[in-house]
Amino acid sequence: MNDGPSRPANPGLLVRVLGTVFSIAIGTIAAGLLAEIFTRAVIDDGMHFDLEMWKYAKEIKRESAVPGLGHEHRPGTAGHFMGVPVSINAMGLRDHEYSAAKPPGAIRIIMLGDSVTFGWGVPVEDTTSKMLERRLNDPGAGRRFEVINAGVGNYNTLQEVAFFLNRGLELKPDIVVLNYFINDAEPTPLRKQSMLAERSYAAVTGLSAFDTLSRSYFGKADWREYYSNLYRPDATAWLAAQQAIRDLAKACREQGIKLMIVNYPELHVLKDYPFTAVSQAMRDLATSEKVPFLDLLPSVADQKPESLWVSPTDAHPNATANARFSDTLVAALRRSFPDLLNR
Repeated sequence: MNDGPSRPANPGLLVRVLGTVFSIAIGTIAAGLLAEIFTRAVIDDGMHFDLEMWKYAKEIKRESAVPGLGHEHRPGTAGHFMGVPVSINAMGLRDHEYSAAKPPGAIRIIMLGDSVTFGWGVPVEDTTSKMLERRLNDPGAGRRFEVINAGVGNYNTLQEVAFFLNRGLELKPDIVVLNYFINDAEPTPLRKQSMLAERSYAAVTGLSAFDTLSRSYFGKADWREYYSNLYRPDATAWLAAQQAIRDLAKACREQGIKLMIVNYPELHVLKDYPFTAVSQAMRDLATSEKVPFLDLLPSVADQKPESLWVSPTDAHPNATANARFSDTLVAALRRSFPDLLNR
């Protein structure tokens, strides 16, 4: 016998469950909004590393159509990150405007690199590239030098080489300097596309705090272990980075371009430096390709690490460090390429 449609055994329970779910949803949204307001009003002081890097990626970068490049700067953009202004020229580089054609008689140097070369946290005139350019163009210089800063934040060696092979060659450089930092053996980064990753200050801050806690208390590799693991013999990204450097050396030889590999120290610990094996691996690679190699650790080894940082929580090199780097680099370039630099 059919007694008609079935009814909820307890309609009041369903209403209470729905009410609870609704309350939790509203509470979660409200808490998220409060966290976002607090982060923007209080935590975001313009010097929070993860927030500033996130803003830089969101405001300045775009996906690149160049194979292997991943991301690139959007030409003609500007912003203010980590306390300093950043402007991107028509070539998509953090530098002054240059003509694609090299001026007659000029010596052109391209500085390939990541955020260290880009000059994260320092004004453009205090980057290693611009300091090097000023030193080379001192009143006694017999030639004009252009030092082009091709550093892009979060680039690895594969991306730096991809940029050079696809765009840097068009600038007809006389010298290429591959500025190597220990995290350049990381895999090519993928840009996060979720709404939270793209829009929420609170989400970025929360993920940063979670990462710090994981490293401190939950067994996630600390920075020393993390960097060391990048250079395991079977690490895919490290093997790819080595091949990219070989490809760069080959391209420079074929084009008659001078190449130098420069190794930048990780600035947390300078006494009893923990990454000498990485420096030696880079030296060996440069030697195998018959490319001049410069290790910049001795130029700052006598300094207190914190005196070289852009902020107490960000160990990117500041103007003091970059001045020492550029002085050492000038001398190394003159020794290695006297026919170009000593006229």
